[in-house]
Order: sequence, then structure tokens, then C-alpha cells
Amino acid sequence: MTTLTAPPAPAATDPAGTGRRRRRRSGANIWLTVLLILASVFTVVPFVAVIVLAVTPEGAQTIPQRWPEEVTWDNLSAVLSASSFLRWTLNSFIYSIVSVVVILLTAAMAGYAFARKRFPGSNALMWSFLATLMVPAQATLIPMFVLVSRMEGVNTFWGLIVPTLANSQAVFLMRQFIKGLPDDLFDAAKIDGAGEWTVFWRLVLPLTKPVLATLGIFVFLWHWNDFLWPLVIAQTDDMRTLTVGLSTLNAETVARARIMASAAISVIPCLVIFGVLQRYLVNSIATTGLKG
Repeated sequence: MTTLTAPPAPAATDPAGTGRRRRRRSGANIWLTVLLILASVFTVVPFVAVIVLAVTPEGAQTIPQRWPEEVTWDNLSAVLSASSFLRWTLNSFIYSIVSVVVILLTAAMAGYAFARKRFPGSNALMWSFLATLMVPAQATLIPMFVLVSRMEGVNTFWGLIVPTLANSQAVFLMRQFIKGLPDDLFDAAKIDGAGEWTVFWRLVLPLTKPVLATLGIFVFLWHWNDFLWPLVIAQTDDMRTLTVGLSTLNAETVARARIMASAAISVIPCLVIFGVLQRYLVNSIATTGLKG
């Protein structure tokens, strides 16, 4: 004779506790949203002030309390027609673009070697790269300048670009990303007879597009806004970058409105680069932790 047993009673629920947790979570989200809005306002307000001063007539001596009643584009047109500004912008583009391409390529190669190859002293060499992050750039500025000047690199593009190409942060980031890629992909490539260059160009580089885009944004912004090294190595007006050139305008009899117009125009390439590579940056964040 079978004995019928009653089904287990459902677990007790606590709707009141669940409601309290939801209210706490929603309250935390509201405060986080308010904090982000305040941070955005503090970030955007200086740029808005630059735009207002750039379109304000030269006679105005103070920042308007609101959008100026009279808007002029003479400051922007004067800046764009100045030969010095165009030359500085070209120098900044050459300095930034070449540095981005070379740093991404060398960092990807070094990261692949450190992540997937075993050779004596690899860990010690990697830690040596990371140890250079603790050395401030100001400490190596004078020795680097002496070395470049003895090699006749002052007022040259190679003297401006080459000393900034060693980027241990980029190598470490590429190493960590490539190290997280599935081993089965590399094993399958080796079984198919792919060589090292084939694996690197057709497997590693396509899979590392998100991190390459992220590095590209950071490296471009770093070189585009770099001031100290271009100030030291570029000693003629034709070799100045945009940041150094704009700083020299303060010492000259140049209207403040035109300086602000130059600063506003100099931000446009950064916004364009970020807008173009933003989707890769979002993908790299969204896929973090999903590889393996």
C-alpha cells in the first residue's frame, strides 16, 4: 500500500523585504545619476565657455553671462586662415597618427610574444617594462634630450616621435588581452599549418580590435595633448605642435577671442577620433570576462 505524501510547502516569501531592497536600489541609482550629471556639467561648462568666447567679438573683455547677442565667426576664420595654425595642426597630426600606428603595432607584437611564447627571462623582462612606469617622465627628460640632440634630432619629426614610442602600458594591456583568448584557436591554427606571422595577422589582430581601438584613443589623446616633450625638442615655429603653438600665443599680442577659437578647433579631432572608435570601445567593455 503506497503512502501519499503532501508536496513540500513553498518557501516563505518576504515581499516587504524585497520591496525595501528595490527602493534602496532605485534610490542608489538616482543618487548615482545625479552625481554623473553634476560631473558632466563641471566637465562641459569650461568647454562651453571656450565656445562662447570664440564667437564673441574681440571688444568684449569678460565672459558673457549668457549667449552673446552678437555672434561673429571672424575669430574662427582668422584662425583657420593663419599659416602658423595650419602648420601646427599638421605637425600634431603627424606626431599623433604616426605614434598611434607604431605603438599599436609594436605593442601588439610584444603582447603576443609575452602572452603566447615561452622564452628565458620573459617574466623578468615583462616586470622590467612595468617597472619603468614608476620612473617619472621629468626624470628622463634631460638625458633623452641630450641623447636626441647628439644624434641631431632636434627640430626633426623623428626626434619628436621616436622617444615616445616605448609604451609599457600598451604592451601590458595587449599581453593581458591576448592571454585571455581561447587556447583552442591557437591550437587549431597550428594544426592547419599556420605560421607565426599568419597567426598574428589573421588571428590575433582581428580578435584584438576592441583593445586596439581603446589603446588608439588613449595614445592619440596623449600625443595630441602632449606639451612638455614637443616644447623641448621643437624649437622653431615650423616644428611646433598645436599645444605648444597655442601656448606661445599668450605671450604675443593676440586677441583672447582668437586664442579661444584656436583652442575650440583643436578639440575637434579628439571628438572625431572618439566618435569613430567609440563602438569598439563599447564592445571591449561589453565582452570583458566572456573570453575563455
